[in-house]
Amino acid sequence: MVDLLVGTPRLAERQQDPAPEGNEGSVPFSTVAELAYDAATLAFEHGWQSWSPSGWYRLDAHPPRPTAPNHHVMAYRPGVDAGRFQGEGLLAVATADEVTIIAATSPDDVPSIRADIRGDRLVISADGAVQQTTTTQANPNQALADWADAFAAGAPPVRVFGPSWCSWYAYWGKVTERDVMTDVRQFDEHDLSVDLVLLDEGYQAAIGDWLTPRDDFGSTVTLAADIRSSGRRAGIWVAPFLVASGSETARKHPEWLVPGISAGTNWGQEQLVLDVTHPGAARHLQDVFTELCRQGYDHFKLDFVYAGAIDGPRHEQVDGVAAYRHGMRLLREAVGPNRILHGCGAPILPSLGLVDCMRISPDTDPLVDPPSGDISQPGQRGARSTSVAREFLHGRWWANDSDCLIVRPDVQERELWAQHIEAGPGLRMSSDPIGALDRWGLDRTRELLVPSSPRPHPLKDPDA
Repeated sequence: MVDLLVGTPRLAERQQDPAPEGNEGSVPFSTVAELAYDAATLAFEHGWQSWSPSGWYRLDAHPPRPTAPNHHVMAYRPGVDAGRFQGEGLLAVATADEVTIIAATSPDDVPSIRADIRGDRLVISADGAVQQTTTTQANPNQALADWADAFAAGAPPVRVFGPSWCSWYAYWGKVTERDVMTDVRQFDEHDLSVDLVLLDEGYQAAIGDWLTPRDDFGSTVTLAADIRSSGRRAGIWVAPFLVASGSETARKHPEWLVPGISAGTNWGQEQLVLDVTHPGAARHLQDVFTELCRQGYDHFKLDFVYAGAIDGPRHEQVDGVAAYRHGMRLLREAVGPNRILHGCGAPILPSLGLVDCMRISPDTDPLVDPPSGDISQPGQRGARSTSVAREFLHGRWWANDSDCLIVRPDVQERELWAQHIEAGPGLRMSSDPIGALDRWGLDRTRELLVPSSPRPHPLKDPDA
């Protein structure tokens, strides 16, 4: 394997490609490689964050792109378009003879990397420093794994995670303390191995007001104590870098927000971005997590954290990736080294070394296909394809999370979804109401609730 630094700092003199329409103020793309190709050549496009589609494609394919502006904000990196392949920090090209990987040089600076067909050459360009690796490895996925091993040098060892249960697909945003404990009591009754009980979205009064429960939820303090009394660990969902426009936090502390920046519309209102470089906002964030630790939670599902990486005019003038990594380090300082940070909706490369486990796909769903046709949105098809494409990260960067096992009778193609979860080495987390499972669903859930593996996963050739 030969490494060659082909990118140079952003001010280097290289052949510059014109900025795409609408991005005239962005950093220009510079050509970094020109590769031969043929009809069998494959391109690997790595998406920006957990929900961004990723995979190997033939050069005549049309990779998935957002079908609505809000999808673009919430599931793709700004600037991605339908006219070319674009990987965020990672793009690879596989021919019959070799695999060429063009990638970021560190998780602190993650350029977009594009591939365009121009005559008899595949022209690779990037808007930042990249490193090119060429290998004769026959399996392109193994070539990605070898790159991931090298890129992760010095990262913490990968942990083992016990089987878990999550409230999201069971109760969605209407979850109550009573709902969760109803299921907890059924784990032993049905001989289900559950180490962690994760309270997902819906307990909070508003996005950003994390210590104020919804009026009809109950108590997060009591729930954590009751889960722990059952002999299990308690986890909780937080979207730490989001602040709903109608929340108390936004009303009382507008100075904590990144001005003029939206993270999209969800929960019926605009979502704003917490400026973690502002001293007051940083203290607030750490105080929230210190309190949740005091309540007894030791596993934190950090969702929608792409918001923390959106560029904007912060208190300290840093770019989005630097702000994101600073915010994640603040969370680690607050919770300590032994509690679990679980990324979701998270920029993939910038999270290296900062999370213990990572959602590597969009949400699953009882439906196979999202109604919008955009596979970044909840649906089994996109969750399967993107998590398979990112199997090479498991055991190298963290434990992969391919999302929850759901096998109640109303789940479409539940047998195929169960097979997908069984084939992966990562987190095993059930999210059905136990009382809604039939005999097959209970048996399958019991069978699949096993600990994760800390080891990398055998990788199939994408053409296999």
